[in-house]
Amino acid sequence: MAQTETKVLTAHVPLPLAEKVDQMAARLERSRGWIMKQALSAWIDQEEERSRLTREALADVDAGRVIDHQAVQAWADGLGTDTPLPVPR
Repeated sequence: MAQTETKVLTAHVPLPLAEKVDQMAARLERSRGWIMKQALSAWIDQEEERSRLTREALADVDAGRVIDHQAVQAWADGLGTDTPLPVPR
């Protein structure tokens, strides 16, 4: 297996967070570095997905694929009633 190049990143974190990282590392029998890489990878994936969804939503707006606010409000208001409205499209 080829060795991936690495770079050391340093961050100051609050002690309670650092202690949780250490506890997680001990529980999983992994290194602190492994835990940090997992957490950072998951956060980056989440932010990339959020960015993708935002771009997709903006493209929908640009294309006119939107739902009127009043229609959404009427639908939401009807959710707690005996006769809820269908989801606006």
